[in-house]
Amino acid sequence: MSYAKVWSAGLVGARGHLVEVEVDLANGLPHVALSGLPDTAVNEARDRVRAAIVNSGGTWPSRRITVNLLPAALPKHGTSFDLAVACGVLAGAGELPPGRLDRVLLIGELGLDGTVRPVRGVLPMVHAAVRGGLRRAIVPVANAAEAALVPGATVRAVDTLRRLTGFLLGRDRLLDPPDRPTPVAEAGPDLADVVGQAKGRRALEVAAAGNHHMAMIGPPGAGKTMLARRLPSILPELDDEAALEVTALQSVAGVLPEGAPLRRRPPFQAPHHTASVAALVGGGPGLARPGALSLAHRGVLFLDEAPEFSPRALEALRQPLEEGVVSLRRAHGVTEFPARVQLVVAANPCPCAKPSGDPACECTPLVRRRYLGRLSGPLMDRIDVQVTLAPLSSAQLLDDRALVEPSAVVAERVVKARAAAAARWAEYGWRCNAEASGAVLRSPRWRLPARILAPLRRALDTGALSARGYDRIIRLAWTIADLDGRDRPDAGDVHEATELRTGMSW
Repeated sequence: MSYAKVWSAGLVGARGHLVEVEVDLANGLPHVALSGLPDTAVNEARDRVRAAIVNSGGTWPSRRITVNLLPAALPKHGTSFDLAVACGVLAGAGELPPGRLDRVLLIGELGLDGTVRPVRGVLPMVHAAVRGGLRRAIVPVANAAEAALVPGATVRAVDTLRRLTGFLLGRDRLLDPPDRPTPVAEAGPDLADVVGQAKGRRALEVAAAGNHHMAMIGPPGAGKTMLARRLPSILPELDDEAALEVTALQSVAGVLPEGAPLRRRPPFQAPHHTASVAALVGGGPGLARPGALSLAHRGVLFLDEAPEFSPRALEALRQPLEEGVVSLRRAHGVTEFPARVQLVVAANPCPCAKPSGDPACECTPLVRRRYLGRLSGPLMDRIDVQVTLAPLSSAQLLDDRALVEPSAVVAERVVKARAAAAARWAEYGWRCNAEASGAVLRSPRWRLPARILAPLRRALDTGALSARGYDRIIRLAWTIADLDGRDRPDAGDVHEATELRTGMSW
């Protein structure tokens, strides 16, 4: 038989796609042709596969070999097809029984000596195979634990091409994946470490309960970074779907530790202010990679010293924050990465970073406005919670820490508030108040009484509040009501929400 078909998988963005690898051997001058939009790495597989087969004791057929990767319109990147191509060539040459490879996913890069090396993105590839009806997968040893995380997949591992061919000929056996590691509670910074800043702690709790974006303005040492780094500790653990998404993104980016379990804790990303647009939102030459924004998917993206980021990088965040996805357009098509994040930005009040009113600060009001003006109005308008933190006093610094609530206590309230919001918005498909649309919040069913909204309506009519700002205050009010156990917001909730949004009360 001169024709064989095996299965592999590729990546487009963070999503895996099944790929049929067809191999045809015909009479003619020895040559290998690959079709199906292969990139340079895929094209170079012909040399890697030939050397791997010969060095594993096999015979390279001296015939014209055509390898077709289907669907042909899907761009093929990377080295994950090497193992499938090698098995397809051997099966087409009659050295392997093709029936043993029926409906089996093959993933792996081949070394010239026949070793099977790990590749990135195995988890979403195996997940795509299960969705497509392929339940059996053979992957590199180093990727076996990761592949075994996919529900419904039967995974076996291989370390060399010789072992795989021996298994297919009935002379050898494949390796079992390592036992799935027991999830261990990840230790992290605790809110009990933060002294003082009752206003900042309350704002952080509201932001966590409603999944609201947050901005903190204050001098160095006020606790902005400490609060931001403790936000994941009061967020609910990720459910199965979200955990798979987060783990898959880390696999695609190549930052998933070997043998790691599903990532249950919301991720936290804090890129440096010198980060480029590509590092922040994703991209890069050739195959686009997820940036810090996507690696923070279902978690927190923290921008410390936010005014120091380049304006292009900050403005690139606006659309993904609204849509929850990063779309990177290239000549060969569009690559998308999920990016549903909770944004937290921190900034000093002025370039010299002295507190407002400090006599040592020589920054004029114009300099202060220009400095904070680097955070554009459209970007800040998308941030629900905007608080100004004051410097710590000696009494706050030396206060009894036993009176400070730890993260576990706050997290319980956050979980209850999120459960209340999820039950309320279940018919709309929303899981938290930050996802609720303004049109629904203003509908007769959910509209708050006119006497409660009177201050907001006046601010809206005078231009002191934008329409987007109005909706975001209403969302915050619903979150505050959920935290305090009320079915609907009252005037006090709207008042607190207004202060958290604008720093003022109307």
